[in-house]
This record gives sequence, structure tokens and C-alpha cells, in this order.
Amino acid sequence: MTQDQYLELIGKLEKIRDRYHEITAQLSDPEVIGDIPRFRELSKEHNELSEVIQVYDPFKEIQDQIDEDEEILSGEDEELKELVHGELDELYDKREELAKEVRMLLIPKDPNDAKNTIIEIRAGTGGEEAALFAADLYRMYLKFAESKHWKVEEISSNPTGVGGFKEIIFSLNGNEVFGIMKYESGVHRVQRVPETESSGRIHTSAASVAVLPEAEDVDVEIDPNELRIDVYRSTGPGGQSVNTTDSAVRITHIPTGLVVQCQDEKSQHKNKAKALKVLRSRLLAKRQEEIQQERDAQRKSMVSTGDRSAKIRTYNFPQGRVTDHRINFTTHNLDGVLNGELDEILEQLRITDRMEKLEAV
Repeated sequence: MTQDQYLELIGKLEKIRDRYHEITAQLSDPEVIGDIPRFRELSKEHNELSEVIQVYDPFKEIQDQIDEDEEILSGEDEELKELVHGELDELYDKREELAKEVRMLLIPKDPNDAKNTIIEIRAGTGGEEAALFAADLYRMYLKFAESKHWKVEEISSNPTGVGGFKEIIFSLNGNEVFGIMKYESGVHRVQRVPETESSGRIHTSAASVAVLPEAEDVDVEIDPNELRIDVYRSTGPGGQSVNTTDSAVRITHIPTGLVVQCQDEKSQHKNKAKALKVLRSRLLAKRQEEIQQERDAQRKSMVSTGDRSAKIRTYNFPQGRVTDHRINFTTHNLDGVLNGELDEILEQLRITDRMEKLEAV
């Protein structure tokens, strides 16, 4: 970075410091305290800015010291020049290290990161083997959620007769769930010998994963007049009826053609509520994808494209490896990954994503 760029960075930090102090004063205002939504919004912004404020003082102190030392170098005192020469190199290194940290903190946060998430897994090419792989992915995410102490709620499922899933939809509730799980959207591919394969031939199957931020009522407003709601009797594997009442619900959002079905609950009202939650999240994701596509018309991010048709990861059983194709990352801990040990892969994806955004900033 040039000297002008460092000064520009300090200018940005000073504006953030002023905003931080402004919010601090507002949070003590009785009128703001009495306005719960506004107080909550300001508190959230205050917490986000506090991370930047913590690095402002040391960064400014280093820059001030560099300015003083460079002024000495332009003077005539040779003895002082000798003293500051060695000191400046160390200060330059410290400044660059802090500047990198500051720039990371200045990357705009995704407002969805703090949301809970809805995950949809669907069997793709590969028939019954793909359905079994979808079940493996579901189990993998359940194990990962357990390690994070997240709450899991199954919303809808379409099981097969041998333990697989044609489709499984569930929600994860916890801290920063979407921010962690959003990198899982895409096509997951498996290469292995199916249990039904007598010749020992390796098959390639796939399942798609869609990770949606759970939408709240304020995020998406749905006009009831734009919904077609059908009720029917729940069915199990093979099509047999598993309920004697019309408890299953199918909701069609007429403007977009999106269809959500839910039949896991015995109560029609509970199925309808779950179906609406999924529909609201799909509509939010659809709207955000459209906005993102407009923004990325000239530049497509390698990690967070949101393209659910893109092959993102391969689970190769014969070689015991997992490869994430977006970042060319490979681990030979296949058993661990399928048992929910996803931290290493997700951390590498998060770092790559932040570095891309940093370059864009």
C-alpha cells in the first residue's frame, strides 16, 4: 500500500470512530431506549463497529510514529537518522499487518450470516444410490450440527424403501448458522461401489444441496391471494396412505410457480406453517440471487456463486478422499467428513471468500 492509501484508510477509520461515538450517545437516550426496534438495530451496529474501533488506536499510533520518523529522515541530524532507520522497518511491517486486519474488518458483512437456515437435499443422478447418498449427506449435517449445539428440525421428507431420501428438508437453528453453512449449496458427487453392485463397479452419483437463510415475516411479505393451498392425505414409501385425514399440505406461489409440500406432521396447521416457512425462505433466496446476479454480471465469485447446479465437491470412497473443486482443497479424511468433521473445509472456503471480497474492496 502507498502512503496515500494508508492515510485514506485512517480517514475511513476516523469516520467509523465518529459514528461509533454517535451511536454510543444515542444508546443512552431515553427516547431510543424506549424504541425497541431502533435500540436493537443501533446495538447491533455498535457491536459491529466496536471490532474496528479496537484496532483504530494502535493503527493510528503506528502511523503517527512513522510520520515522525520519516520527518527525522528528511532532516539533518545524522545521529537521529541512524536511530530511526531500523525502527522504521519494524513499524512498516506492523502497519501492514494491522492494515490487513482493518481491511478484513471493513469487508461488508452479509446480513444473512446471523440467520438460521433451511437446508434442502435432493437425490440427483444415480437412482437408489443417489437417494442413499442424500441420506449420508443428511447424517453428515446432523453430526456437524450436533458438534455446534444447533437445534435441528425436520420439515419435510420423501424417503425411499431402503433408507435413502429422494428429498429431505430441515432447519438448523443456532449462532451464525447461515454464515457457516452457506458454502454447502451446490451439487455433491459421490464415487463408490453401491451395495447393490455385484460386479464391484464404481458408480458416480450426485445429490444437490440448497442452503437458504431462514426468512422472517419482515424479510418477505406474502400476499395470501397469491397462494394456492391444496390438502391431501399423507403417503409413505410406495405410495401407501399413512394418515386417515387430509393433513398434508401443498402450497403453490402463483407469481413464481414455487411449490412447497409438507406432510410430516399429523396436523394440517403445523404442515401449513412449516410449508410457509420454507416458501418464505425460498422467495428470499430467489430475490437475493437475482440481486447478486446483477451485481456479478462482470465478476463471478469462485466460492459464493449460489449456483446450485455447480458441482462443488466429490466424495471418493476408493481413494478415501474428499475434494472441494472451488478451492482445489483435498482431504483424505473421508470417514471424518461424513461423520460431521466439516470445520477444516468450511474454514478454507470462508478464508477464500473473504480474500476475494478483500480484493474487490
